[in-house]
Amino acid sequence: MSVFRPKMYQKDIFKIDYQKLKKSGYKILIFDLDNTLGSVKDEVCQEEVATFLKKLKKDFIIYVASNNHKNRVKKFCDPINCKYISLSLKPTRFGILKIKKQEKFDYQEMVIIGDQILTDILLGNRLGMLTILVDPVLDFDLKVTRLNRKIETILKKKYKIKRGSYYD
Repeated sequence: MSVFRPKMYQKDIFKIDYQKLKKSGYKILIFDLDNTLGSVKDEVCQEEVATFLKKLKKDFIIYVASNNHKNRVKKFCDPINCKYISLSLKPTRFGILKIKKQEKFDYQEMVIIGDQILTDILLGNRLGMLTILVDPVLDFDLKVTRLNRKIETILKKKYKIKRGSYYD
């Protein structure tokens, strides 16, 4: 399997079968922030997402791992009492190693959920985590992400990953 191909692909975070993940022994859910949990324009977590994450906390340890700066991530995560790693430097292992050290779980017990192949999926696959790709919340990205999206278009074509063709 290619490091660029997600093990699952779902429309959004709400379409994932979390009960199946729980039954499979996964303990930690690591969500990307921008365009996964909210748009890059959302300063705070939307109520629907906050309620959803609160529900998931009953069965999982929840983290947000973002390449964004601390102020952005803190402002989003603190009101919903969610653990986070800012400046996580995805696709490097830096941020995930912090989580692994804090929580004392193996990578095989972790799931990474995000909208980018070149950061979230590449990182998770390299570490042996379950990787779940979701469609971006908005079709708007920061400048730094736009280049990744162009490369992802090529990768999606190569690995036959396209919107509307979801799998798990």
